[in-house]
Amino acid sequence: MANTAPTDRLSALTLALGALGWVLEDGERAERFLSLTGLDPDALRAGLDDPSILAAPLDFLANHEPDLIRAAEALAVTPEELVAARQELSQ
Repeated sequence: MANTAPTDRLSALTLALGALGWVLEDGERAERFLSLTGLDPDALRAGLDDPSILAAPLDFLANHEPDLIRAAEALAVTPEELVAARQELSQ
């Protein structure tokens, strides 16, 4: 059986970047995200290659179902796929 972990990891990273973009495109939502995560724009820029930083927008969405559903719709994925990406990046 082939190991699909690298593909899963790449998919998770791609979804996380999409989720981050979606979170940041709305000013109020972006402010809430930064406030709740304790991140700042410099930390986000510096951490774009860090899975724990990229997991932050997925955590943010998973903890607020209305945003999770809207983000999933905007990214053309299911909410479950966003949650699975979060789990993949948290490993």
